[in-house]
Amino acid sequence: MEVVAKQITNETARAPRPAAEPELLPRLRLRLESDFRDRWEKEWGCKLPTQGREPGPDAIRLDGNDYLSVTGHPDIVQAQIESLRLNREFVVQSVVFQHDGSPTSRVEAALAAHVGKQRAMLSQSGYAANLGLLQVIADAQTPVYLDSLAHMSLWEGVRAAGAPAHAFRHNDPEHFARMASRHGPGLVVVDSVYSTTGAVCPLGEMVAAAEQHGCMILVDESHSLGTHGPRGSGLCAELGLTHRVHFITASLAKAFAGRAGMFTVPEELHAFMVAHSYPGIFSSCLLPHEIAALAATLEVIRGSDAARAQLRHNTVRLRTALAALGYPIHQGSEQIIALEAGTEVDMLKLRDALESRGVFGAVFCAPATSRNRAMVRLTLSAGLTEAEMARVEDVAREIAPLVQPWDWPVARRQRARADA
Repeated sequence: MEVVAKQITNETARAPRPAAEPELLPRLRLRLESDFRDRWEKEWGCKLPTQGREPGPDAIRLDGNDYLSVTGHPDIVQAQIESLRLNREFVVQSVVFQHDGSPTSRVEAALAAHVGKQRAMLSQSGYAANLGLLQVIADAQTPVYLDSLAHMSLWEGVRAAGAPAHAFRHNDPEHFARMASRHGPGLVVVDSVYSTTGAVCPLGEMVAAAEQHGCMILVDESHSLGTHGPRGSGLCAELGLTHRVHFITASLAKAFAGRAGMFTVPEELHAFMVAHSYPGIFSSCLLPHEIAALAATLEVIRGSDAARAQLRHNTVRLRTALAALGYPIHQGSEQIIALEAGTEVDMLKLRDALESRGVFGAVFCAPATSRNRAMVRLTLSAGLTEAEMARVEDVAREIAPLVQPWDWPVARRQRARADA
């Protein structure tokens, strides 16, 4: 790989300089100036926030989503190698051509059985899964009620459907109920575990409220499929709610560490979805080695009870340590930990303090968060060693006087609520 990379770099250096680009529309140039220029130059220092230090060989990586540390598992690697060797005449085509009996359909059936639903359909990503499902099951006459922290792909799916979107307060079933009383039956959309804070949805209350108001409910299990429930079957299964939830979606780039997404539908909707969901019709299917990897990963996930227990142990340990040091992480309880510094300038200060000491998290700022709720997100995995966990705790203790987490806006809001 290094030889190929050097060859590409050398070829790029020898390439002639590109010609001048044609003029942009004045309206686009105005947006560039008004919406981005100051942020780029003054807050970010002409460098994307995601472009921090390069992790070294001893870096502790808390910036991925492979919660059960399945990447590189020999069964998964072997399945991909065998598929690459055997599938030399595979025809790359749209998802809509992957009929019953194909390897894709067999994996879909296995995923459906795993989460306890009638049908599952694979997409190119979790984003495509959410967009492709919502684009079909909602329309201009279907009000959609979304938790205010629901993933962006869910909001985009509602927009693709042309449906009216109504945001309710985060994890607040009563606020949803009041909105449903005003706007009528429709579709409720929640995440099981929220991707920025690690907060768990009060699913039992949400399902009951949806039923009371005649609504369908969609649960995005991206951050709980594999990590929660019997054999990793998800939070809906853990809580015994699967038979009361209409649709389950998930990115398979989290605990499954692959490149795909999925959603479930009842049998009566399957053909309708195949014929109308745009990501399936207008995008190419997953490749054979990706399908083989997903099939193997599902088996690994099912047998990963020890890894799930270790992930939970790591989560409780680090959350307890951070809270004791004054970090305001009360928003969540799961393997995703939000260090919400507030402004992007303060978030970059936090990022640099962590990275200079070998701890790498994921930077989140607008549009992934609200404008002044920028954060460094730490995601834990089952593969973290005792030494790595101890080092993260030491770094958090060392930088606390520098970044002063007890003065972050989220901490001040927490104190104000407690005083009230």
